[in-house]
Amino acid sequence: MSAYLTRRLGTSIVILLGISIFVFALLHAVFPSPAIVVLGPKAQPAAIKAWNAANGFDGPVIVQYWHYLDGVLHGNLGFSYKLNQSVGALFGERWARSAYLSGVSLALAVLIAIPLGIYQAVKRNSVGDSVATALAFTAYAMPDFLLYLIAIQVFALTFNIFGFEASQSNSLITIIGDWHDMTLPIVCLTLLILAGYSRYMRSAAMDILAQDYIKTARAKGLPERLVLFRHLVRNACLPMVTLIGLSIPALLAGNLIAESVFNYDGLGLLFYSSLQNEDYPVLLAYTLIGAVLTVLGNLVADVALTVADPRIRLR
Repeated sequence: MSAYLTRRLGTSIVILLGISIFVFALLHAVFPSPAIVVLGPKAQPAAIKAWNAANGFDGPVIVQYWHYLDGVLHGNLGFSYKLNQSVGALFGERWARSAYLSGVSLALAVLIAIPLGIYQAVKRNSVGDSVATALAFTAYAMPDFLLYLIAIQVFALTFNIFGFEASQSNSLITIIGDWHDMTLPIVCLTLLILAGYSRYMRSAAMDILAQDYIKTARAKGLPERLVLFRHLVRNACLPMVTLIGLSIPALLAGNLIAESVFNYDGLGLLFYSSLQNEDYPVLLAYTLIGAVLTVLGNLVADVALTVADPRIRLR
C-alpha cells in the first residue's frame, strides 16, 4: 500500500504541475497583466509599464509562473483585482456553503440509489423497474437548469411552498436550519445525482446476481434476504465507491449551475461571476483546486476499493 501511494502521489504531482503550467500559460496569453483593471482603460502606456515592473508582470512567462507556483505552495492563491480581495479569502468565505449543498445532496442520492438499484435489479422488467428507469432517464437527459426552473415555478412561485432562491445568510449554521430556502436546491441536485447513481447501482447489482456464488447460495436454500444482504449489497456497492470518489471535486468546487440559478453564494457562483467579469486570478485558482480534488478523489476511490474488496490488488 505504501509503495502504491508513493507512486500515485508522484504521478499526481506531475499531473498537477502539467495542468498548472497549461492553464497559467493559456490565461497569460489571454490576460497578460491586470494593469488595465487596476489603472483603468484610459491608463497611459508608461503607467502600465511601471505598474507591471513594480508587480512582477514584466518578466518572462516562466518567471511569472515560478512566482505564482511559489505563492500557491505557501498558501497564496493570488489576488482578485476586480473584487480587491485575496483569492484565498474569497474561497474561504464560500467553500463551506458549497460543501454543504453538494455534500447533503450526494449523501441523500447515495442513500436512495443503493436500495433503489437493488430493488430494480431484483425486480427487473417489472412495473416498478420500468417507472424508475423512465424517471431516471428523464432526469439524466434533462438539462440541469431546466429542472431547477421548473421546480422554482411549481413549488416556489405557483404553490409558494419553498423559497425561489437559496438561503442568503453568511452563517453556515443559519443555512443548515433554513429548510424553507434550501430544500429546492438540495432536492433538485439530489435528483440529478440519483438519476446516474441508480443506473450504475442497478447494473452492478444485475451483474452480481448473475454470478455463480449467488446461484450457489440460493441452491443451498439460503433465505433470499440473506442472499441479498450478505452477498449482493456489499459487492454491488463497489462501483459506488468509485463514483463517490470522483464526486469529491463537486463537494468543494461547487455546483455552478445550481448555485447560479438559486443565487447561492458558493464557489460555483463565484466562478460564474468571475467568468463574466474576466477575473482571471479567481478562474486560475478555481481550476487548480478542481484539478487537485479530481486527483485526490481518484486516489481515495482506489484506496477505498482495496479496503472494501481485498481481492483487488494495487499495482
